[in-house]
Amino acid sequence: MDDQLGGQDPLGARDTVVHTETLTRWNLTQLPMVSETQVPEEELKNQSPFPWRNDINNKVVLWKGDITELSVHAIVHSTNERMTEKSLVTQTLYEKAGPKMEAEIKNNIKVCKTGEAKISEGYELPSRFVIHTVGPRYNVKYETAAEGALFSSYRSVLQLVRENSVRTLGLCCVHSAKRGYPPQEGAHIAIRTVRRFLERYGDDIDAIIFVCDDETYTVYGKTLPLYFPRSPEEQHKVRALLPEDIGNENGEPVIPERQIRILDKPMYAQRSNDSDFDDKTIDLNAEFGKSISVGRHPFASMQDDPDAMKRLRPKSDVDTRKEEQKKRYERMLKRAHSEDLTSIARLRCLYRTGQDKFGRPVIVFVGKNFPAEAVNLEMALLYAIRLLDPIVDRDYVIVYFHTCTDSDNLPPVSFLKNVYHVLDHKYKKNLKSFYIVHPTWWSKFATWFFTTFTASDIKQKVHSLKGVQYLYSRINPDQLDIPSFVLDHDIQVNGPRYFVPSEEGATEEGL
Repeated sequence: MDDQLGGQDPLGARDTVVHTETLTRWNLTQLPMVSETQVPEEELKNQSPFPWRNDINNKVVLWKGDITELSVHAIVHSTNERMTEKSLVTQTLYEKAGPKMEAEIKNNIKVCKTGEAKISEGYELPSRFVIHTVGPRYNVKYETAAEGALFSSYRSVLQLVRENSVRTLGLCCVHSAKRGYPPQEGAHIAIRTVRRFLERYGDDIDAIIFVCDDETYTVYGKTLPLYFPRSPEEQHKVRALLPEDIGNENGEPVIPERQIRILDKPMYAQRSNDSDFDDKTIDLNAEFGKSISVGRHPFASMQDDPDAMKRLRPKSDVDTRKEEQKKRYERMLKRAHSEDLTSIARLRCLYRTGQDKFGRPVIVFVGKNFPAEAVNLEMALLYAIRLLDPIVDRDYVIVYFHTCTDSDNLPPVSFLKNVYHVLDHKYKKNLKSFYIVHPTWWSKFATWFFTTFTASDIKQKVHSLKGVQYLYSRINPDQLDIPSFVLDHDIQVNGPRYFVPSEEGATEEGL
């Protein structure tokens, strides 16, 4: 490797240099404990879409570390369209590469669009080249577009790998948390794209190193066996864990609803002998294997079942988005029941208590107990889904205590938007009331802004209450588990007892 890259480390003793020969290949990575139950030979013979291949596994490395330290032919740098990403990795990259790289980017590359990749010299880095690419910003409403753009980023990188005869590659996680892309979903696209690439061009590659940080290393460690099983037994074990969409032959996400082809002429056949129509067939959707025959007259041969015809028609973008959202929620629900979420539960920031005066279950969220800056927000969302899913099929109530919260307890607005769009429709439909206790002026403004421009369908269900006694008029005290610091704060602000206007005659709809 040293001979290939110039004979010596470009940085000398100044920085650490990591050589690929020192990294453990995936086929030699320790397998999990093997069950004593033997898998029948017949089942092992069942072909998996990602069968065990030791030769491919020998070209893959999972590594946690600084990508700028890798002595490889090329490393991948995830940036923004103007190549000015404000991140620690970018800053380190430019510092180690020296001013010549910045000059090449500024004068020659200039811009890299989302889904594209551009290559530059590595200059003073241990790597010969740096491949710059731009991953998409994630929005659940445009999940399909984000998946396509992310695949395009990885595909563009791998195309440059082939064009420049790169044999060893350090591949970072292009799907960054900064751009809101869920780590798990991004890992599936990244890993299966590499798998398909190695199946076709593996002879031209010596090693592809998945470079991770503390957070993504765990995600990749769980996802890699699905696409790179290390034994026939592991292949059999993980097959059931593969997602519904495993991509096409290149790893690209597939949307069956949009695979529509029109064959021959769309409606009428050409006249023959000035009188008759030739029999033609229109293939509306190859996936269904059904067709409509058009004979001598447009009405000569019609589908017997009109409902079947409707099912063959392409779905609208709205219907497609709804189906995609439902599938994504189901995937997250499945993860919520498989992940270890005890660390989130211990926070006691979200829990179920009793019921309100109309028998509706009550969920309590304690803002002060939520360490938004430190907690894994994705795990927090999974915990919320696990807790709420069993009760949101009917009317329910949420009580949010904003008591004594500060900036460290407030999650980013982008995360709240993502949560709102990820949750199934039943969450919004069956939410009866959302009470905010001890609101501040700022929280009232933020709530108004969010419910006006993002969550308008729950705007009328949100109510600010200045004290706990106002909550008692809706929910009996014995049905509420309230932290002591909330009650102490309430006494300091409102006094030990204060008058609450009677709500006699109030109806269930009014509350």
